[in-house]
Amino acid sequence: MKQGLTLLFFFMLTACSSVGHNLAELTGLSFLHDRRDSAAIATDESIEDSAIIALHRLDDVKEKSHFNITSYNAKVLITGEAETEEVREKIISNIRIISGVKLVHNELVIAPVSSVHSRSEDSLLTIRVKDALAEIDDMPGFDATRVKVISENKVVYLMGIVHEEEGEIAAKTVQKVDGVKKIITVFEYIDYAGNK
Repeated sequence: MKQGLTLLFFFMLTACSSVGHNLAELTGLSFLHDRRDSAAIATDESIEDSAIIALHRLDDVKEKSHFNITSYNAKVLITGEAETEEVREKIISNIRIISGVKLVHNELVIAPVSSVHSRSEDSLLTIRVKDALAEIDDMPGFDATRVKVISENKVVYLMGIVHEEEGEIAAKTVQKVDGVKKIITVFEYIDYAGNK
């Protein structure tokens, strides 16, 4: 109990330090900076909600997996652990049939379900990564709120609609963050013609 409270307190303190950097995201103002239109954002939210509802109805999935579903411009990233190949396939197949899903990035690993401690460390890592991205100042126009960060077992996944140079500087910045074991980019690249 004492260790849990200490972790929670540390998490709260660390989260406070990121408030300034991530104010737009915390207040919902990231919508103004998003390269997705409002319909795409609504579709992504609907996909995530539908996936969670569908998967929580499956007892074996609930009992034998831990998963995170992140949809960005109808491309779905699935991270976490499934105890068996059958459970992993059930998760993937249920997400593929959700209305609006264009592509599924399957990053589920066959492994025992992660501990609460491991997930807490991943949450702290996500905060550190977001802070590092928010401090990028050598690329005019770079907006850290356009990069979605997901951490799973110290592997950092980066999503978003970005120019190639933005994706490169984001990945290089994240490489320097303490605790990052690996970086996987799942960006959708756009060119500068006619884009913000």
